[in-house]
Amino acid sequence: MIVANGQWIMEGLDRNDDRRIKNVEELKEYINKVGFLPFFKGEVEGFSLEEMTARDAWWSGDPVEDPWEWRGIIAEKSDIAYGKLFCNRAGFISKEWFPIFAAYRRDGYDFDSRYEDGLASIRQKKIIDVLSKYDRVASYELKKLAGFNKGGEKNFEGTLTSLQMQTYVLIRSFRRKKNKKNQEYGWAVADYTLSENIYGGDYVRSAYHLSAQEAKDIIINHLLKLFPDAKPKEAEKLIK
Repeated sequence: MIVANGQWIMEGLDRNDDRRIKNVEELKEYINKVGFLPFFKGEVEGFSLEEMTARDAWWSGDPVEDPWEWRGIIAEKSDIAYGKLFCNRAGFISKEWFPIFAAYRRDGYDFDSRYEDGLASIRQKKIIDVLSKYDRVASYELKKLAGFNKGGEKNFEGTLTSLQMQTYVLIRSFRRKKNKKNQEYGWAVADYTLSENIYGGDYVRSAYHLSAQEAKDIIINHLLKLFPDAKPKEAEKLIK
């Protein structure tokens, strides 16, 4: 993605390119086939939703062909994980591959044990404590309930991103705010949930027998098989 004159310009394919992903069903099929997919262009050339879709299909608001709309459909109506999962930016991980990413990113720690060992911050704990009480919470509600409002804790977005990168938190759906007349307005905001709410704790922990390094190697080797021209350092940077 390129930003020019304050506008986002997507680095995608021509509409007549047969290689492009044309709809959300094709996207789900591709993610389940390869295991995971970053949303925006990254270190491995060609491996992102941005680079696999028509560059002029974005931001139309049409759920049939707008990739920006597909993220909400997948988050709410499939078992594919969505959130900030690659380089602190958005991406998808299939149900099959999620435990391997959890083994890599968590290094065998559930959140409580991570916090007890001093490896998680009080800011992270406040967010986890709120999400532990609800099926899903809108971002603006989560910010308030976790004490990040004016005069409270700082860096809500950064803290929430770190929990997604560690696979503890995912985006479950999107919604638009409503005014006093019950009318929707503005951009859609994300609803967050614990990954265990989607997959169950036993499934999320099912690859904990792998060390973080073993899980990382599995992911990198898989990615290099998909893109043999990519360099190991590029693959490693992409999945951090």
